[in-house]
Amino acid sequence: MNFINPNYMIMRNLKSIFGLLLAVAMLATVNGVMVSCDDDDPPAELQLTGLTAGSIDLNGATSPTNVPANATFSATFSTELDATTVTSSNITLTRDYDDAVLDIAVSATGNTVTITPAEALGTGTLYILDFGTGLTSTADKTLTSAVSRSFTTEGTFSPAGVLAHWTFEDSPDDVVGDFDPEESGVVAITYAESRNAAAGQAAVFDGDASIIEIPNGDDLMTTDNFTLSFWMKTNSEGHVNENGDPAGYFVLGLGAFYGFQFEVTADFSSCKLAAQYDLGDGTSASEDLWFPGNGEDKDNGGWQGWDFVKDLTGSGGVAGLIQDKWTHVVCVYDAASKKGTMYINGEKMKSQDFNLWPDGDKKKGVVGLKYAGVAPEVVNELAFGFIQSRAGTLWDAEPWGGYEIPTANHYKGMLDDIRVFHSVVTEQEALLMYNSEKP
Repeated sequence: MNFINPNYMIMRNLKSIFGLLLAVAMLATVNGVMVSCDDDDPPAELQLTGLTAGSIDLNGATSPTNVPANATFSATFSTELDATTVTSSNITLTRDYDDAVLDIAVSATGNTVTITPAEALGTGTLYILDFGTGLTSTADKTLTSAVSRSFTTEGTFSPAGVLAHWTFEDSPDDVVGDFDPEESGVVAITYAESRNAAAGQAAVFDGDASIIEIPNGDDLMTTDNFTLSFWMKTNSEGHVNENGDPAGYFVLGLGAFYGFQFEVTADFSSCKLAAQYDLGDGTSASEDLWFPGNGEDKDNGGWQGWDFVKDLTGSGGVAGLIQDKWTHVVCVYDAASKKGTMYINGEKMKSQDFNLWPDGDKKKGVVGLKYAGVAPEVVNELAFGFIQSRAGTLWDAEPWGGYEIPTANHYKGMLDDIRVFHSVVTEQEALLMYNSEKP
C-alpha cells in the first residue's frame, strides 16, 4: 500500500494557491494599471466633504437654524479644485421665500472654497447653497450631481439690508450701524417686557418728557428707496392735551415733515408718515402717506394719486386696528415705481402713486427722499417719542408741538424693533416680518 506524505499535499496546495494569486495579479496589471486596496485613495469623482459657517456644520444630517446673518462659508472638497471653475455660476446662494439669487464672492485655495455674501443676510431666513456639476478638480474630476445644502439664519425674520436697528434691550443703541444716541439724548426712558419672549425688552415712553435723540438722522433718509419698520403699542389712558381732551401721538420724527415723521391722531381715526421728497431738480416737497381706513381711493372718492386705501369701516376703523395694542407698521417708498405703501400687521393698508399726480405737478418727478431741514428751526436729530428733537424750534410755541409743553402730542406707549432700510421691503417681506415677530 502506497502512502501520501501529508507535508507533500500541503506544499502542493500552497503552490496552487500562490499560482492563482499570481494569475490574478497579472490580469490586474494589464496595460500598466495596478488595482490597489489602499483606503486612502481619492474617490473616483469630486465630492463635497465639509461645509461650515464659522464653527457651525452645514454638511450634517440636519439643517442648522442658528447661522449668523454676517457669516462667511467654507466648503471643503475631496481634491484640489480648478480655481477657474469656482465661480458664482457654479456656486449659488438662493433665498428661499422669493427664490432670489444673491450676490456672492467665491474663491478657491487648494480644495477649500470661501463663499462671502455681498451683504449681510436677513435674519430668520431660509437659504440654499448649491454646488453645480461645473465644478472641476485639477485632475478633471467633477461632481457627479449637483449638491444642495440649506440653513436658516438666527433670530426672527427681517429682510437683508438693514441700515439701523434699535432693539431696546435695556439700551437705546443701534445694534446694526452707528446711529447711537448720546447719553444726554436719552430722557425719561424705561424698559419693559415687549410683545413676546423673543422680542425681549421694549422702550417705554411716558407721554410727557420721554425722548431718544439720534444724531445725524438725515443720513437715514438720503436715499432713493426707503423703508421704515417698527412695532408700537400706544397707551391712551390719561393721554390728554391742554384742554383735557385726548392728545395725539408723535411716534417719531426727524424735523417733522422736513425729514420724516410718523403720527397717530388723538382719536385713532388715522395715521400717517409725512416725509420730504426729492423732486429731482434740486428742490423738495412734503407729502403725507396718510391712512384714514375709509376705503376711499382714486376710484372711490379719494385723491387721484391714491391707488389703494383699505376699508376698515366694518371693523372699528383704524382705531380698531391699532389702539392700545401691539401693532407692526412698515412704510415704504419705491423709487422705480414712484409708489409709497403702508403695511400694518403684514397687510397693505394704503398706497399712493406719484405717477398719478396731476399733470404739471412737480411731485410727478419724485426720485427719492431728501432731508430739507435748516437749522436752527429744524435739527437733523431723529427723535423717538416726539416730532422733532429738543434742539429744534419748529412749532416750539404750539401747545401740540412744543416739547416743553407736557400736554403736547408726546408719544405715550411702547416702541420696539425700529428698523430703517435703504431698500424696498416687499409686501411678502412685510407679512413675514409680522408673522415672525407678532405677539
